Amino acid sequence: MSIVFLNDSFMPMEQAKISPMDRGFLFGDGIYEVIPSYDTKLVGFAPHIARMQEGLELIGIKLDWNVDKWREVVESLIEKNGGGNLGIYLHVSRGNDGKRSHAYPENVAPTIYAFAFDIPAATVADKTITKTYKVNSTEDLRWKRCHIKSTALLGNVMHFQQGFTDGCNETLLFNANNELTEASSSNAYIVKDGVITTPPLDNQILPGITRLILLDILAKDGSLKVEERVVTMDEVENADEIWLTSSSKEVAPVIEFNGKQVGNGEIGNVWLTAQTLYSAGKYNY
Repeated sequence: MSIVFLNDSFMPMEQAKISPMDRGFLFGDGIYEVIPSYDTKLVGFAPHIARMQEGLELIGIKLDWNVDKWREVVESLIEKNGGGNLGIYLHVSRGNDGKRSHAYPENVAPTIYAFAFDIPAATVADKTITKTYKVNSTEDLRWKRCHIKSTALLGNVMHFQQGFTDGCNETLLFNANNELTEASSSNAYIVKDGVITTPPLDNQILPGITRLILLDILAKDGSLKVEERVVTMDEVENADEIWLTSSSKEVAPVIEFNGKQVGNGEIGNVWLTAQTLYSAGKYNY
């Protein structure tokens, strides 16, 4: 039985009830996070919560919760759901004032919901067992505030479905200038001649926590060169390696792009080094 958290109470999932007039349901008016934990060890808890709090501030939802309160809820969910490898989903919507109106209501209590779900074991830096990805591409047609981790994800869902329908695991997104932004549910990278390159953060890109952790680990190690700059479609098509990162994927190697193999069609050596470093350092965040 899955135990969830809803508005200050823990309960079985089937007992959790939210009004259909909640603005999260009506408008997707809310912010969410997903935090991975492996054998009860959290990855990136502090930066995940910092991003959530920033997102709430950006859309004007006031919630008087500090990091310790969130940690209490997260750790309780892990314990109540038996530990193991779990993702913890956190969701804050603006709440329910009993009517449907586009304007933000005043003096409404936010709805706070959280639950745990099973996730695969952490990625192992081993070319022989690591999952590989096939991706396609399309123009990025989402809204222009992708740096906000909104619960209104229909644009991302439609882009992901496009790849899924084509037999791919993900869809890489490019803006009108044919510049890489990210993927439908991941940040994106290329490797060329040993150099790792990823687009710089702006309103087109979610500031991924796995991205933040990986880039920090690579900078501290110093053995691999990393650039944050504009990446063109031509560079992606001619990359030696392509990666995706997300809380659930960690560092994921892509072996096929738009029906053509990436590099030699196998997991690259730069990925192996990067994933090894990430695996060793990810619990420090």
